[in-house]
Amino acid sequence: MNIEIISASPRVNSVTHRVVLYLKKYLIETSGHNINVIDVRDWEINVLQQEVFRSVETTPVEFKPLAKRMFDTDAFILVTPEYNGSYTPALKSLFDHFPKQSRKVFGIATASPGALGGMRAALQLQTLVYALFGIGSPHMLITPLVDKKFDEHGNLTEMSFQKNIDVFVSEFLWLAEHVTPETEHHSH
Repeated sequence: MNIEIISASPRVNSVTHRVVLYLKKYLIETSGHNINVIDVRDWEINVLQQEVFRSVETTPVEFKPLAKRMFDTDAFILVTPEYNGSYTPALKSLFDHFPKQSRKVFGIATASPGALGGMRAALQLQTLVYALFGIGSPHMLITPLVDKKFDEHGNLTEMSFQKNIDVFVSEFLWLAEHVTPETEHHSH
């Protein structure tokens, strides 16, 4: 199964990206699936001003590698900081360009240096997942005081938080593995 972790923070020194680094390493070590990261900082995707990308063939050449990954993935983990009570505009723009994600499983993870950990952004993301025709895992990973839990290399520094990660990942994988049979081959 192909799983893409979306790193949704556009900031250069993103503390949220630490969660992405940890989840990638953890999933590679424990899941046996193909784990990759789509970092919004790597793609100049502006606010939607053109047709949505409906297939790799019809996607503009500079976005074809991204389109292939978006269409070929079986499940997503969205990792975002909270901007004014919601997820980042970069995350919204990415999925505005790839809006149909029918029957794909989504894990929702948010992070904040504050005490709420991006909870309001997580609730907003649930609405987005439904709008994309995705299937959201109800176990979300809410990460308050993220800068105290992970170092800049994505290492977990607050070991008591591992339990939260274990539950999030195991529930996400259970759902994704049940929704996406191994025999299923995508045709796009």
